[in-house]
Amino acid sequence: MLLYVLIICAVLAVATIIFLQQPQFGKAPTGARLERIKSSPNYKNGRFQNLENTPDLAEGVNMLSVIWSFLFDKTPRQVPIDSIPHVQTDIHALDLQTDALIWFGHSSYFIQIAGKRLLVDPVFNGYASPVSFTTKSFPGTTGYHVEDIPAIDFLLITHDHWDHLDYRTVKKIAPQVKQVICPLGVGAHLEYWGYPPSKIIELDWHELANLADGFTIRATPARHFSGRGFKRNGTLWTSFVLNTPSRRIFIGGDSGYGKHFADIGQQYGPFDLAILEDGQYNPAWIYIHMLPEQVLQAAQDLNAQSILPVHNAKFSLAMHAWDDPLVRITEANKDPGLPLWTPKIGEPVFLNDSARVFAHWWEDVR
Repeated sequence: MLLYVLIICAVLAVATIIFLQQPQFGKAPTGARLERIKSSPNYKNGRFQNLENTPDLAEGVNMLSVIWSFLFDKTPRQVPIDSIPHVQTDIHALDLQTDALIWFGHSSYFIQIAGKRLLVDPVFNGYASPVSFTTKSFPGTTGYHVEDIPAIDFLLITHDHWDHLDYRTVKKIAPQVKQVICPLGVGAHLEYWGYPPSKIIELDWHELANLADGFTIRATPARHFSGRGFKRNGTLWTSFVLNTPSRRIFIGGDSGYGKHFADIGQQYGPFDLAILEDGQYNPAWIYIHMLPEQVLQAAQDLNAQSILPVHNAKFSLAMHAWDDPLVRITEANKDPGLPLWTPKIGEPVFLNDSARVFAHWWEDVR
């Protein structure tokens, strides 16, 4: 009997090792890239660090209870019954001189500004996971594909989690991308997937890249973590400050609330728009994902003039109702409140339209 158990354990171990060698897991930094990482002030004891103490789980919470909740606690409306509404915009036909933003659900979005096109954290697969049968996208959220995206001047990747860095999307879109900007270490994945080093700009926090006339991008801190397999924090996670000829935009990536928002606001603000994660939160992991009320505080700390809440309405990665992020941030954003951008997936937001109005579309979705 013991022999059978040992054989089964050995087979499972070998199968796991083989599975982790699949290309979607990417590659760890090595050579000169690793040496640069080791010189970063944010890299200590073999891994990247947050600016503040950031435990994975809140005080009094253990991993066993979290796993139990995921498996056995039922959250009403965690996945919508109805299809999520979307607008099918012909992005190829969008006048290049028209400043616009199009959100694709979760944390993927397209920005066209001052004649340049940017794409942030694109995930056009129907799942946010190394395998297709878990973390599936909600009905109605997969209307956009790589073929719908025109040539991209700058592809921005905030970190290497599956719901932000999708192997199949990034590999397929490579011929359309002129330049990639990502945090330290993430370039190792991209090179492994076929991107030439000349296309990749890797930044540490507070480093600046001059992209084009009037365009700069700076990596700034976030409070999160990284990893695509068992090893964590071998690559950096980041937010970005995007300066364009006409606007300054904060691209938040994933982050728990922390003092870094006020620091960024003081050093690099104010911002015309802050794109901040609002979704996949839980009090159990409050240090790495903000609650909706904290999103508003972060926007105020940044001195933002408008907010686009993202990281919602496509995948269920936490135990809350699918629309809870939109309901709560709308309720909290009152008296006087900041302009809150809540477009449908695919609905173009024209940045020069100061009279724009957004419907509460989620109220009609069960």
